[in-house]
Amino acid sequence: MKTLKTANTGESVTVIKLEGEGATKRRIMDMGITKGSTVVVRKVAPLGDPIEITVRGYELSLRKADAEKIIVE
Repeated sequence: MKTLKTANTGESVTVIKLEGEGATKRRIMDMGITKGSTVVVRKVAPLGDPIEITVRGYELSLRKADAEKIIVE
């Protein structure tokens, strides 16, 4: 099971599933990260947190804790 946290810089992935519950899952979905959306990993900070991605045409920074709840292929 591959998560967004383990995706490499420059890699384009597709969201398969969102884990988590309640407010956390809703917040991730409100940012535009939904099942079937394409995500491109742009940059990863030197210590790995945050991760900068492009989703639905805009740049977004995610914490590692949120990125590991996003299952991708």
